[in-house]
Amino acid sequence: MAMQLPEYFLADLADASVHTPEIIEQACLSLKSNRRQFLAERDTASVIATIAGVADDWLDPDNPFRRRALEQGPAALGFSRETLAAGLDAFFGSLTRENLLALVRQDLGQMERLERLTATDMEPQADRLALVHGPELLVHITGGRLPNPALMSLVLGLLARSAQFVKCASGTALLPRLFAHSLREVEPKLGACVEIAEWKGGHRGLETALWAAADCVTATGSDETLSAIRHHLPAGVRFLGYGTRLSLGYVAHEALSNLTLPKVVAAVARDVAAWNQLGCLSPHAIYVETGGRHPPERFAELLAGELAALERDQPRGPLPAAEAATIAAHRAAYELRAAHSPDTQIWRSPDSTAWTVVFEANPRFRVSCLNRFIYVKAVADPEEALQGVDEWRGRISTVGLGAHGPREHTLALRFARWGVGRICPLGRMQEPAPAWRHDGRPALGDLVTWTDWETGGR
Repeated sequence: MAMQLPEYFLADLADASVHTPEIIEQACLSLKSNRRQFLAERDTASVIATIAGVADDWLDPDNPFRRRALEQGPAALGFSRETLAAGLDAFFGSLTRENLLALVRQDLGQMERLERLTATDMEPQADRLALVHGPELLVHITGGRLPNPALMSLVLGLLARSAQFVKCASGTALLPRLFAHSLREVEPKLGACVEIAEWKGGHRGLETALWAAADCVTATGSDETLSAIRHHLPAGVRFLGYGTRLSLGYVAHEALSNLTLPKVVAAVARDVAAWNQLGCLSPHAIYVETGGRHPPERFAELLAGELAALERDQPRGPLPAAEAATIAAHRAAYELRAAHSPDTQIWRSPDSTAWTVVFEANPRFRVSCLNRFIYVKAVADPEEALQGVDEWRGRISTVGLGAHGPREHTLALRFARWGVGRICPLGRMQEPAPAWRHDGRPALGDLVTWTDWETGGR
């Protein structure tokens, strides 16, 4: 028998049309009251223990919330069961006690900084102590089908001791809702500090009521969506927007040896397949250096074989007709180019749009149509790659790096100085640690405000 979820959250209601500005206003008042009673005075260690415990539960194949996510997620979110399971394992596997402690210490300097006036561990004799405060009510506006941003926002809000209202994009509330229910099952009082709702964007009455109650709003979506939200926020409401970002991979020629090439190709295939390439951390293109034991064209050919193998074990899943048509149109254009120029080659899944690899000698960065459609670009060195991607400078989130030895540090330094916010090994592009600085900013640190006490050395 399927698990029946109680109607704790607005997203549990079958009919979202019953939402009114008055209901939103009352929900926000209840969240603030519950925060004062159950969350504001909690210590960091106990909050971390709860989050890590719930995350560990989600890794159990028999966990009822995980089972429901895997049963209903494919139809609701468009990911295959296997892709969804792999994504959940990666996300919840990162929410360990050690990783969450590292996040707090990195962003706040001291684990007890939310509980008492304290100096950093590095400066026990400092004449300045500090306390940090999270927002009373933190509102999250989610965008897209990828659940990780919404789930991580909830984790950060709990660490900040904030009441939270998560407004999900239409049709995407399943995973945040199940996570909130799993939290409430373990700690009902903590779960009462969270609200999950879903409605189509642009409902001015509901959103005006939500903005009026918020102390801080985070939003994930297109730059246009973020601009519209910012325009309607009342003065004094802090806004943290995460807009359009793209990612790429870079493979040094030293990594193209007979020994390392298969490992690098397999790692890239995992990055392309993770969440069907839909996240801002997913690669759109892989730049491969010439001059190695194997040429970039060979890399592209092997990548096609690896994606074909992954399709058997971790299928992409069906696409809406419009998205499949976009892939088909791109394929036709590149097949025409490949027929007339050796500088373009294409490999594709037969009888489906499941995966596509396009090789181009031209280093200019191209935005992929995603859903496992990846470009491989041949370059002589990182300077040629950066010239090719220069029009996207400031909007490159992550570079997955395939390199080893002394050049690994040299390449990482070059990409960092160019302005990339995150550099990681290939194969881990969609698996950032909780302490990852989103868009180059401290994710938890951006939520809080500080009070400094200058003791005068007393």
